[in-house]
Amino acid sequence: MTATSPAPIVSTAELHRRYGEGEAAVHALRGVSIGFPAGQFTAIMGPSGSGKSTLMHLLAGLDRPTSGSVVVDGQELANLDDKRLTALRRDKLGFVFQAFNLIPVLTARENIALPLMLAGTDPDATWFDTLVDAVGLTDRLTHRPAELSGGQQQRVAIARALVSRPAVVFADEPTGNLDSKSASEVLGLLRRAVDEFGQTVIMVTHDAGAAAVADRVVVLHDGAVVHDVDAESADALLDLMKQVA
Repeated sequence: MTATSPAPIVSTAELHRRYGEGEAAVHALRGVSIGFPAGQFTAIMGPSGSGKSTLMHLLAGLDRPTSGSVVVDGQELANLDDKRLTALRRDKLGFVFQAFNLIPVLTARENIALPLMLAGTDPDATWFDTLVDAVGLTDRLTHRPAELSGGQQQRVAIARALVSRPAVVFADEPTGNLDSKSASEVLGLLRRAVDEFGQTVIMVTHDAGAAAVADRVVVLHDGAVVHDVDAESADALLDLMKQVA
């Protein structure tokens, strides 16, 4: 790391994840060491079974490694018991999933504020209004998820992920269930979260067009990092992916 490189907000060292034992064991990650600087938008790509979702789950404390370490915002996850790990995920991490994961009985406003409600704190009114305006939902706050389009539901999910000003936002195939127009809007919001709000975003995607919006692209193959490059055009990333297909 050079003197001008920002310190990583998330990092791993010799990260291994094995499922099963003996000859039937599946080595999902094989010694991954990588850092993610604050204020950067990183896309993680790779063919099916490459380990990209496993890596995200370990980075986010949703799964524990077989060996190796994960450090998030200065905390080694292996040192945290389940209660403190839950608190870290609630206070330091934001999540955007392919399936939106909104609470059906809550309004858009309540879904956005949910992380703060669970933490027992009130939203900062100015920040809440800034977020709602950024995601274009000012006139939809009283609607429940069933009354919103897929794109609107994902915008609610992004606002929910950002409302607590987390150290990192993890986005797992955030455009997977969206049409191209809605997908473009969602990617634009994630890009804006990095550029305007100083957010750190780590996104798993199979879509080269989505990855091209990021600053950096990390490609996994057979549980190892095989490419770590500045984001390029979608065509260039497709060519890169052909090398590991």
